[in-house]
Amino acid sequence: MSGTGDAIATGGGTAISGYYINHMQVEALTVRPWGPETDGRRLDTSPDLSRYPAQAGPVPGAVAEAAASLAREVRRRWQREENHRRVHDPFPLPVRYQPAPPHLMDRPENIQRLLPGAAPRDLDLNGDLRGIADIYRKVASRRLVILGRAGSGKSVLAVKLVLDLLTAPESMVRVPVIFSIGSWDPTATTVRDLLVDRLLRDHPHLARRSGDGATLAAALVDAELILPVLDGFDELAEALRSPALDALNTTSLPLVLTSRREEYARAIREGHTPLVWAACTELDDLTVEDLAAYLPRTDRLAASGVRGDVRVWDAFLERLGAGDTPVGIRIGRVLGTPLMVSLARTMYEKPGKSPLELFDTARFPTERHIEEHLLAGFVPTLYRHRVHERTDTDRGRRHRNRHRNRDPDRARRWLGYLASSLAHDGDDGDDGHDRQDLAWWRLGESVRLPTRIAHTALASALCMAAATWLTGLCGYAFAFPAPFTPAAVLLQGTLAGLLSGISFGLAHCVLALSGRSAAPPSRVQLELSGAERRAGPGRARGILTRVRAALVAGWVLGIGYSWADILVRVPLGVFPESGLLRIVTGNMLLFGLVFSLTAGLAFGLVAALEAPMDITAAATPVQLLSANRTAALRQLLVLIPAVTVGCGLVGHLAVQLLPRILPVNMIWTRELTVYLGAIGGLGGSTAYILAFTAWGQWLTLARVWLPLTRRLPWDTVAFLKDAYHLGVLRHTGAVYQFRHYQLQRHLTHTYRNPEHSTADLPLRGDQDLGLRHR
Repeated sequence: MSGTGDAIATGGGTAISGYYINHMQVEALTVRPWGPETDGRRLDTSPDLSRYPAQAGPVPGAVAEAAASLAREVRRRWQREENHRRVHDPFPLPVRYQPAPPHLMDRPENIQRLLPGAAPRDLDLNGDLRGIADIYRKVASRRLVILGRAGSGKSVLAVKLVLDLLTAPESMVRVPVIFSIGSWDPTATTVRDLLVDRLLRDHPHLARRSGDGATLAAALVDAELILPVLDGFDELAEALRSPALDALNTTSLPLVLTSRREEYARAIREGHTPLVWAACTELDDLTVEDLAAYLPRTDRLAASGVRGDVRVWDAFLERLGAGDTPVGIRIGRVLGTPLMVSLARTMYEKPGKSPLELFDTARFPTERHIEEHLLAGFVPTLYRHRVHERTDTDRGRRHRNRHRNRDPDRARRWLGYLASSLAHDGDDGDDGHDRQDLAWWRLGESVRLPTRIAHTALASALCMAAATWLTGLCGYAFAFPAPFTPAAVLLQGTLAGLLSGISFGLAHCVLALSGRSAAPPSRVQLELSGAERRAGPGRARGILTRVRAALVAGWVLGIGYSWADILVRVPLGVFPESGLLRIVTGNMLLFGLVFSLTAGLAFGLVAALEAPMDITAAATPVQLLSANRTAALRQLLVLIPAVTVGCGLVGHLAVQLLPRILPVNMIWTRELTVYLGAIGGLGGSTAYILAFTAWGQWLTLARVWLPLTRRLPWDTVAFLKDAYHLGVLRHTGAVYQFRHYQLQRHLTHTYRNPEHSTADLPLRGDQDLGLRHR
């Protein structure tokens, strides 16, 4: 085999898909196809190399730059992740693997991409963590499946593979990117669309457009510059695993797939085929010898003499290796995975605790009880009092260390709520269908729909009422006639807020019923020009959709506000008694038309002026939140004057034209123009930002409502960042995930069933906890 592999050079340049990319200056050179020298009996090593001749010409400069930037970003991200996992402290656990049974992989001649009649050679798939990139390069098809039981280190192995490929000295064909596929629905989303969507979510700068109008994410996938490392096949819903395997088999993409063995084997039985062209390895359990080499070196207190002569792991390991006793076998089985070893290490680093307690058969009669004990102690151990370093970003902030030392019980409750928000309604997270992506813009979905509707109505009502009071009182002081008193202004503001809140609440209800109540984070900023904006059919449809929604919402809001205006003005004698019905009808028509057309024009303008964010650094949840806040505030700055001016202009035109068409009486003075324009601009725009943007929903729900109900802390962002730094959470691009899926489900159950002991935890068959984690 040739040494050609999917890796990025760390030197001066990177070769991608046959084109040389210099990190200082991008140049497209002559096309040179990839693949090892053939012996006349072997097909191309990459099953899709036959399509390369169709890709005539060099990779566009923007796409080449995006590939190089993505490679650097992925490498930085997973290097940080390895540090947070403490993979190298004190040294990596010996995660070993061997070939999986033949029925779980394709035929050897297919894996090696041999021509008919050629005899396959032996393929050595034995190795450990350090050699995973070499094993992958041995697979001519560039398709590999990694199997293992819960906690065996599949994700750690995938991260190691990605980093080794990104730092190897060979030329690169594709950028390896890890995609968590636990929430993928293969019946609704193709493999190609899955990769594009996840790239856009985790790397927002790839939303910029390439020369042909496609996003850079789509261009990278279509140019076959991405090596997908698909993590979590077993976390798909059971009914979706076989369709997912079928979807992967319809592509020729080189890829890596991780899964638990039984789930992958069941999908093969249902689909009657494994992943085509794919070799398959299976992770081994850790041995007592592995534990004896690793755990004592984690006991720094014994080495420093703080504990005196007490070595916390020596007596435990001596008893564990003394013989094949039932309790020893049980503990060895539990500690046979890197996950449980890391939990035990974290728990027993604390002075005063000894792992010898695990031999207490009265407390821990089964493997399940030992696992739950380690999981239950994980969060309290991490959140014990400690002094943290101050970072540069902390300087000058008041109470900057307030979030550093939290009460363990509160932290566990807050984490339990976050985990519970990822479980499907009506279950305790025990059916294996839980979501994993903890997205800040979806936290509000954990609140019941009636509460969300009421919350939207209240926030909108306050915005419109405050705008009416402020504008009305200022107008009373400078422009309004005497009958329009401050009391009337306050009453009108109250009625306007009430009716406007009902309108916004109904709009939220309609969006919720259509499945679109949670606004996605904006990946755009406002720009007045840009070559990347193209008026394609998709963009035009998106603008028209937003205009239609604004027209309907504005009409409902206008009618509601007209009634508020009428109910206040009639008692003041502003309207004559004769012809009141025609005036009321005319006002409803006028206000509805003015608010509707103004909202449609203003929000259509905002949609037309949007362009992708220029985010060049690695995306994190906090960065995306900050960028979305900036985008929302810029939208507000555009909407306020647009709606204010629009109300005046549209109102003036309507008053001039409608009486010539319909027999209605309308009152539309200059003062009323300014009054309505200011209320619509200030109140309507602010209500829209708070109720129907991702940042607004985060602000009102996650930063106000959930802390008020004690389900999250007031400093939610700091809490999430702290959980990440402590190792409870990880972030994959723009979303957080619990570092261990098993921990997520444990926290879900304990949050929803606080009165239950670990012995009451539900089981699924004879599986240990029926839990899965990465």
